[in-house]
Amino acid sequence: MFSTPWIYIVVGGVIIIAALAFYAVKLLSQLKAQTAKIKQAEQDKKIALAKHDSKILSSVVIIAHAMKEEQCDIAEGCWRLSVLLDSLKLSSGLSAEFPAVFELYDKIKHMPILDARKKLAKNERMKLDFERMKAESDLSAQIKIDVTSLHQYAQERMSALAS
Repeated sequence: MFSTPWIYIVVGGVIIIAALAFYAVKLLSQLKAQTAKIKQAEQDKKIALAKHDSKILSSVVIIAHAMKEEQCDIAEGCWRLSVLLDSLKLSSGLSAEFPAVFELYDKIKHMPILDARKKLAKNERMKLDFERMKAESDLSAQIKIDVTSLHQYAQERMSALAS
């Protein structure tokens, strides 16, 4: 029926097809494993960012509460809140949502603090204090509104991250 060379060709073809099929299955299983690893890495990163943001938001709640209770200076509170909010990983656009807090920070961030402030001449310190107090006065009403909203926002975000 079939001559010997055709049998060798058919057997060789079957072996090649089987080898290619095995290789395709192996590649598909590697792709599936790689996809699962990537998905797990993304999930782990998201969990780490949520944990980071939860810590930051906890600090934001404390500072906002202290500002609402007038236990924290407005300028210092805005400075700390601005820096903390900028370090959030899973939230953006907060400077537009709480503009007065960020505006005061922008007006005072150039001012020296701690030892650098102590090294200034008395009249220079007074000039900077006047500039800071004027900015606080101009923005205090809006900052109080922003701080109340920010306090609520941070508590809600913490609850959302916890669940």
